[in-house]
Amino acid sequence: MADGDLATSTDIGPDLPAMRVSYEVGALQESELAESWHEQLALWLDEAVRSGLPEPNAMVLATADPKGVPSSRTVLCKGLDERGVVFFTNYTSAKSHDLAATRYASATFPWYGLHRQAHVRGTVRKVDPSETAAYWASRPRGSQLGAWASPQSVVVSGRGSLEVALANVERQFAGVEQVPVPPHWGGWRIVPEVVEFWQGRRDRMHDRLRFKQTGDGWKVQRLGP
Repeated sequence: MADGDLATSTDIGPDLPAMRVSYEVGALQESELAESWHEQLALWLDEAVRSGLPEPNAMVLATADPKGVPSSRTVLCKGLDERGVVFFTNYTSAKSHDLAATRYASATFPWYGLHRQAHVRGTVRKVDPSETAAYWASRPRGSQLGAWASPQSVVVSGRGSLEVALANVERQFAGVEQVPVPPHWGGWRIVPEVVEFWQGRRDRMHDRLRFKQTGDGWKVQRLGP
């Protein structure tokens, strides 16, 4: 590249415009849907697990701050029923500040190996402390200690400061058999208003079926790809 020339998308890295996959793994018809969004999501999650996909319960969580500035990150779905999908995090984190301010979020399960994704969007609320406690008890001790030690989303001086914080927490709970739930930690539930199931199809004529909450209950709609 000559001096002063600007790099284009094809000058560095892979040839992005040429990268494409033909989606021919499956199809999704209205007649194949479960009766409810959460039953359908559970079916697809189960298939993702059985297919051996890595982190099948991973979902990309999108939030926005009060000014509308968006952020996204991957979290793990740890609860699913008719009430919504649940994940756990630090209540002082950036995502929790967004959720507390706007009370709205979306999450996408990206099952690339199955040419599928599922999208959930709706209001959010904190889960009951008893639900948080039940999940907390199932976590490995190391993860529990990490939740106490991590100042999530806060700028730190370096990796060393995190190691020191963890060591301090390990000493604090050295003689404690059951590490308690931190007061700044717990679950959020996304209560869906829309749940979309996307199945990749050949020639980009994908199947998109969504459950949409209406005044008369849930309605299934097909969307253009």
